[in-house]
Amino acid sequence: MPERSFADRKGVQLAMLLLNLLPMLHAAGTIACFFTPFSWPAKLGLAAAVLYLAPLIPARLLRESLRKAPQEIVIGSPEFLRWWACFQCQVLFLRFPSLEEVLRSIPGLYSFWLRLWGSRIGKLTYWAPRTVVLDRGFLDIGDHVILGAGVRFNPHVMERDDVPVLKLAPIKVGDRALIGGYSLLTAGTEIADDEATRAFLISPPFSRWKDGKRLRDSS
Repeated sequence: MPERSFADRKGVQLAMLLLNLLPMLHAAGTIACFFTPFSWPAKLGLAAAVLYLAPLIPARLLRESLRKAPQEIVIGSPEFLRWWACFQCQVLFLRFPSLEEVLRSIPGLYSFWLRLWGSRIGKLTYWAPRTVVLDRGFLDIGDHVILGAGVRFNPHVMERDDVPVLKLAPIKVGDRALIGGYSLLTAGTEIADDEATRAFLISPPFSRWKDGKRLRDSS
C-alpha cells in the first residue's frame, strides 16, 4: 500500500530534513543583518523585517496552496510536505515565544501580523500573555474576542487511523467569545458567538461549543 510506506521513503525523509533547516536560515539571516555596513537604526530595521516579514512570503504561498487540501492529510504526502514547509517558516517564533510577545505588547499589531499569514482576525481582539499559535494562517477569529492567558491554538493534530494522518483545519472563534485561560483548541474547533468557555478547556478536533457544552463532533 503506497500510502503506508510513503512517509518511509528516503526522498520524503530527505525533504523533511532539508526543510528543517529553514528555522536556522531564518535565524542566520536575521543575525547577518547586524553585520551589514549600515547605521544601527538601519540594521535594526532590516533585522526586524527579515525576522517578522521574510517568512511571510513562502508561508503565505504555501498556505494558499493548502486551502483545497483535505482535512485529513496522509503523513508524507505532497500536501503534508507543503504543510511541513509552512510550519518550518514559523518554528523560530515557537522556539522563542518572546518574539511574539513584543508584537502583542502593541495594540492591534499582532492581529495585523496574523492576517499577513493568512488568518482572519476580527477587530479589537485581546491576546493575553503566553498565547501560543502553532499554525498562524489557520485562525478565524471574530470581533471583540478575549483570549485568556496561555490559550493554545493547534490547527493541526497528528493521529493514526489505518494510516498516520495530519488533521489540518482552521480554528473558528465567534464574535464576542471569551476563551478561558490555558485552554487547548485543536483542528477544526468552532466556538459560537458570545460563548464563554471555562479555563483549561481541551477541545477535540472538529468539535463545536455553545452554551458551555460540546454540541457534536462535526468531522
